[in-house]
Amino acid sequence: MDADSASERLQVIRTLMERSAIYRRALAPIMTFLGILGLVASVVGAFLPIKTAAQFGLYWLWVSLVGLLGAFVLARRQALKDREPFWSSPTRRVAQALFPSLFVGAVLGVILILAFGETLSITWALPVSWILLYGCALHAAGFFMPRGMKMLGWLFILGGCSLTLSSLSVGAQLPLLSSHVIMGVFFGALQLAYGIYLHLSEKPQGNRES
Repeated sequence: MDADSASERLQVIRTLMERSAIYRRALAPIMTFLGILGLVASVVGAFLPIKTAAQFGLYWLWVSLVGLLGAFVLARRQALKDREPFWSSPTRRVAQALFPSLFVGAVLGVILILAFGETLSITWALPVSWILLYGCALHAAGFFMPRGMKMLGWLFILGGCSLTLSSLSVGAQLPLLSSHVIMGVFFGALQLAYGIYLHLSEKPQGNRES
């Protein structure tokens, strides 16, 4: 049983290495889409009549749902284009790496939204928690995907830690407009920059990406 399990893991690792270029091509449009979505959502959110912490949290949860569905469609389209099975064993490993942090982020978001209620500002806990947990999710997925994913995850993690330290000096309350800006910078600009990088640095099929 142990030998079979080890053989399966070696096969998964070998398949991941062989499909590195495929995953890179799939990541480029996904990250670009998520980055554009994050930037547009931050600008739109700043002009919408969002006046309470609960409205802010619900708005961004809906944005994250749109992002998740969009990423699913793009990944499936790329799999069909490359004639690859969508829900393969390596894909399941990536999904399993992402799921815990994303699940905690969703649950924590709902809890904090209920806690903040009708307050006119939010604490740093909501955006910072999402940023940190998303960074952890990206870093975990980076073990099965291009190395740049780990670096992007660390940018989220270090950025979230910096925001946490900043909250100690300026107070726990965060204006809603500033919250939209922070979400746009991390979930918009950072992901868009990574998507552009993947597009520009894409190598011809058959060459392994760095």
